[in-house]
Amino acid sequence: MTLTLPELPYDSGALDPVITAETFDYHYGKHHATYVNNLNGLIKDTALEGATVETIISKSFSEGNIALFNNAAQHWNHSFFWNCLSPDGGATPVEKIGALIDRDFGSFEAFKEQFSQTAVKLFGAGWAWLAQDENGVLEILAMKDAHTPLTEGKTPVLTLDVWEHAYYIDYRNARPKFVEGFWELVNWDFANKNLK
Repeated sequence: MTLTLPELPYDSGALDPVITAETFDYHYGKHHATYVNNLNGLIKDTALEGATVETIISKSFSEGNIALFNNAAQHWNHSFFWNCLSPDGGATPVEKIGALIDRDFGSFEAFKEQFSQTAVKLFGAGWAWLAQDENGVLEILAMKDAHTPLTEGKTPVLTLDVWEHAYYIDYRNARPKFVEGFWELVNWDFANKNLK
């Protein structure tokens, strides 16, 4: 990932009605763009200028540089999140991701329920993640604010943004309705590509 706002992998109206073009105007066009602009300002004329986002995340996290970490991680998280969605998504997981979900959660329905509850119950702002640990086992992580599995040595597979800016225009304060809609858009092909 570069330090530019990535192009969306679909038209901003393609996920309507679950996520409307108006939400994308704010979430992608303003919030994500602001993280990128802030990040570029923070690394300008420093040793990190020209570094990858992953390197900036790792270094800022280890050094406790909260402002730099927050902007770098939010840029990375959002870039990842847009790819977790697809107008052709939804249904049930296919190929390897489907087999691993069955293995590690017992069934897709059990996984879906656990992931949804994690996303709904996360207090305040943050992300619900599906990640693989060092042994290849899938786990669901509730991560506050800008945090990401990258800082825990885990492989991100899928995520859902549950900051209010992700859903407030379309759902007001009804986060559970937004989480429910997420399952109509999940890009299982992308999830498969992220597996170790």
